[in-house]
Amino acid sequence: MKTLSSSLLDLFADRGCTPAEVAVLQPADPFLDMAGEDLRRRIFLTESETGETLCLRPEFTIPVCLDHIARQAGTPRRYSYLGEVFRQRREGGNEFFQAGIEDLGDPDTARADARSVADAHALLTLALPGRSLSVVLGDQGVFEAVLAALGLPRGWRMRLARAFGSTDLLEAALADLANPPRANALPTEIAALVAAGDSDALATHISARMEAAGLSAAAGRTPAEIARRLLEKAELRSVRLSREAFDALKAFLAIRVPLSHATTTLEAFARSAGLSLGNALAAFAGRAAAIAAAGLDGETIHYDAAFGRPLDYYTGLVFEIGAAEATRPLAGGGRYDRLLTLLGAKKPIPGVGFSVWLDRVEALREARP
Repeated sequence: MKTLSSSLLDLFADRGCTPAEVAVLQPADPFLDMAGEDLRRRIFLTESETGETLCLRPEFTIPVCLDHIARQAGTPRRYSYLGEVFRQRREGGNEFFQAGIEDLGDPDTARADARSVADAHALLTLALPGRSLSVVLGDQGVFEAVLAALGLPRGWRMRLARAFGSTDLLEAALADLANPPRANALPTEIAALVAAGDSDALATHISARMEAAGLSAAAGRTPAEIARRLLEKAELRSVRLSREAFDALKAFLAIRVPLSHATTTLEAFARSAGLSLGNALAAFAGRAAAIAAAGLDGETIHYDAAFGRPLDYYTGLVFEIGAAEATRPLAGGGRYDRLLTLLGAKKPIPGVGFSVWLDRVEALREARP
């Protein structure tokens, strides 16, 4: 690992990265709010002497962004990291090493996206010389643009966007979209507030019931979150998507082509379905061109319209890189343009980054004679 670590540090220096130094103990709320359901279940939680909920660092993106905001550092700026992260119930152990780059503040998002994919690919090529690497790429922005163009209401767009990246959740959401489930029986007072669409009154009522039952809001979803989900479910049950729109959504999710053909394929899909994907498609085309300009072969990178990653903060590009001998991805990343604002930045800061699972890389290095 020492030799590999030294090589990675040299690569980061060549890329002009500032080494990030973030604490192992982190405030838990940003991860609980923004990291995604799968990661939330795996976080090691603890508490400070003052009662603040803390966690062992489960990934680097959020801590690096928090540190950037706290330092009021200028942009554009690229940060590199190499260190331990901690997740419960993880195959291969609860403690492992990640390396990666977070690229903050570059206004040329196509160039930054291409650089992130190219740097992740270069890092793995350095660590695994001679291995054939495969790249799969998705786009949260294009997916959400298709949902909006189909005329889906906000509640359905939010549910499907949250499911993006999970095959099981997406299939369940599509099944419900085709055949909306019946409403579960709710207490009379709550049912009336749901029917009225009064989110504030509903949250207040739920909070009072939780307090009366001795339940702490810190133990799970807050009353406001519960109220929002109840109202969303009521809206979801009221929607009936036309057969044409449902077929168009299924056709979109079935797209999987080499990146070199992806833009024309998406354009043909939009024409066939009578949809305007506007800025999302233009951004996709610009990124594909930038990836080609970065020297990556568009025939060896596949665009999968249904591919996402199970983190809630992604807004555009998502990607993973694997190898033929690996059963799990070796690297993954994506774009998160809203994250820094949600974490407290005073103005929007675009961001994109990737992480490499070094334990998986090291296993492949040891397996080859």
